[in-house]
Formats: sequence, structure tokens, C-alpha cells
Amino acid sequence: MVLDQLSYNELLEFVLLCITSLFTMINPLSITPIFVAMTHDLEPSDARHVALKATITAALILVVFAVTGQFIFKVFSISVDSLKIVAGVLFFLMGYEMVQARLSRTKFDKRSLEDTEEYTNDLAITPLAIPLISGPGAIATVIILMSQSNHMLYYSVLFLSIMGVCGVTYVFLLFAKPIMKCLGESGNKVLMRIMGLIVMVIAVEFFFGGLKPILQSILSITPQA
Repeated sequence: MVLDQLSYNELLEFVLLCITSLFTMINPLSITPIFVAMTHDLEPSDARHVALKATITAALILVVFAVTGQFIFKVFSISVDSLKIVAGVLFFLMGYEMVQARLSRTKFDKRSLEDTEEYTNDLAITPLAIPLISGPGAIATVIILMSQSNHMLYYSVLFLSIMGVCGVTYVFLLFAKPIMKCLGESGNKVLMRIMGLIVMVIAVEFFFGGLKPILQSILSITPQA
């Protein structure tokens, strides 16, 4: 069935929302310096293995939460509107931190390299896959976006967006050292501040998008069709 103009515009808006929100929440640029620091003593092949496993694991985690998010809501009696408010606050704080060009997620534990295979496997799962790539912000984002989807086409867009952004993240990690050398500290901070502003705008939209239905319910205001 051919989409009419209104549906096409809504779909395009959803595509842009998925890509921009996921990209800013995952923020590959902020992960690259952490990845370089943690894989500094590894062989290039081992570093590539860590990058691939981390991004695949993160993508699977986000897909699982997108699919099971509504079920979790029902079990714990959580509303999507409440999650939007909490996610909005969380995103705003994250965005504010990014605007300040701070990398609070750079804390990690350097372990012994006696067992390289075990180290790389552990490193790929945590802290890279969780919580650096698929952190609370990204997980909350996919759950909310899934709740806003009402057609198989929208579900496909969300899943493809998850795969696409994780794929871009993998490319960033592969070329982490050249990227960091090219950008320099100043360039990295400028880009981080720009993405921080985008995150804060998304946060405001999520916050008031969740607050409005709750206020309408409290004040017994019937939403207009």
C-alpha cells in the first residue's frame, strides 16, 4: 500500500527521530577515547575483535529491550508517559554534562593482560557494550520509540536504526586512534557540546510529551482528536 503524504511525513519524522536520538544517546565520539585507552596494550586484531563483539552485543541488548519493554511495563505497572518524564530528566542531565564537555563515562578498571582472551571478552561486554554503548539513555530511548510505533514499517525503521547506529559506532571504534588524532582535544569537545544541545532538546520533547497526558488525566481534560 502506498503511503499518503501525511503518513510519509510522519514516517520520515520517525526515521529522523530514531537516528538522531540513538546517535546522540550512544554518542560514538565520546566512546572512542575510552576505547583507545582501554585497548592501548592490545594487538590491533584483538582491539578489532573487542570493537565487533561490543557493538553486536549492544545492538542485541537494545533490540531485546525494545521488544520486551512493553511487557516489563505491564509487569511492573509502569506507564510510557512516566518513562518519558524520567528519560527526559536523564537525557537533560546527560546533555548538560556533554555541553560542559565532560566525559564522566571514562572511568574504567584496567585489568591484568595475563589472559588476553578473557580480558577482551570481558572488556567487550562491560564496560563497552554495557553501559557505554547501550546505556540507560539508549535503552530508555528504544523503549519509548517502540511504544510510539504502530505499524510493522515503524518497527523495521527502529530496528534498522539500532543496527545502523551500532554499525557506525563500530566504524568509529575501528578508526578510533586516527579520529582522536585528527580531532584533537578541542575538536572532540566542540562536537560533544553540539550533540549535548541536541540531547537537551530531545529531553525537553520527551519530558513534556510524557507530562501532558498525565496532567490531562489529573485535570480530567479530554485530549482533542
